[in-house]
Amino acid sequence: MKGLHKLAHILLIIGGLNWLLIGLFNWGVADLVGMDVAKIIYIIVGLAAVYDIFTCRNCERCMNGAKNQMPSA
Repeated sequence: MKGLHKLAHILLIIGGLNWLLIGLFNWGVADLVGMDVAKIIYIIVGLAAVYDIFTCRNCERCMNGAKNQMPSA
């Protein structure tokens, strides 16, 4: 499960960078690989987001990271 969690995070980063490229330059992954392949990539990234929604709230790594990053007084 750890590997799947890491893969989901990587795919979400790829999706976020794609949106950044679209927003800044009006250019995205579909322009590079074609719309048919891009559609498959978009589906995979979307599934990674759904997976992350349901699993990240129980993730010890994410929860511990949030606790460790709180500023000290």
